[in-house]
Amino acid sequence: MASVDVRSQGGNVVGSVDLADDVFGLEPNVPVMHQVVTAQLAARRAGSQSTRTRSEVAGGGAKPWRQKGTGRARQGSNRAPHWRGGGVALGPKPRSFAQKTPKKMVRLALCSALSDRAADGKVVVLDEWAFETPKTKDALAVLDALDVTGKVLLVLGENDEVVWRSFRNLGSVHCLFARELNAYDVLVADFVVFTRESLPGAVGEQSGDQPGDETPVVLESKDTATDDDGSEDTVSGVEADV
Repeated sequence: MASVDVRSQGGNVVGSVDLADDVFGLEPNVPVMHQVVTAQLAARRAGSQSTRTRSEVAGGGAKPWRQKGTGRARQGSNRAPHWRGGGVALGPKPRSFAQKTPKKMVRLALCSALSDRAADGKVVVLDEWAFETPKTKDALAVLDALDVTGKVLLVLGENDEVVWRSFRNLGSVHCLFARELNAYDVLVADFVVFTRESLPGAVGEQSGDQPGDETPVVLESKDTATDDDGSEDTVSGVEADV
C-alpha cells in the first residue's frame, strides 16, 4: 500500500496518508479508459446541427414546367435536392451522441487514471485549505509552494467555494468537486491535488507517530451509465470496499 506526504499550503510536510490499492494501486486498463473517455467526450457534443429537407424549404409549390412537350426532363418541384436553393438530402438533424457506459466500467476507468497519476508521483495531498478570502495571488503562491506545474486538477470539498474563487482565473488550473471526479479530467491533468477531505480511497492518516481516524472511501462520478437491465443512471456515491 503506497503512501504520500500530506502538505500544508506552505509546502511543509505535516503527515502522511495511505492510498487504497483498489483506487490508486491498480494496473491501468487502457482500453477501458479509452472507451469511457470517448463516451464522455461524445456526451459533451451539443448535437444541435440541423439542415432543411425539401419539405421544409420555402417555395416549390407548382411544377417548374409542364410534364411533356418541352424536351427537358420532367420536374415536380424546384426545391428538390438537386436544384439550387432546394432542400438537403440526408443532412444532419438534432440528435444525442450519448453512449451507454456501465457503472463498473466508469469506476474502473477512474481508478485506472488515478493509479496512473499515483504511479508517476503526480498525486498531491493537502492537509486543508486556509483561504480566508478569494485571492488569485495567494492561489499562485500555493502552486509555487507545492511545486506543481503544467495543468493542475484541484479536487475540492463541498465547502471550498473560496478556494474555487481563488483559482478560477488561472487557465492552467481546473477545479471540480469530489463528486464530479472523472477519468477524463484526471488524464488531461499533469498533477492532481486532493485534500484529506476530498481524497478517495484514503484508508488511514498519520501525523508523526499518531494514527488518525479512518477516512471514508467514496468515489463519485458524473458520467452517465446503465444498469444491467439497460436503464440509464447517473454514477454517484459509489463506495469502495476496503
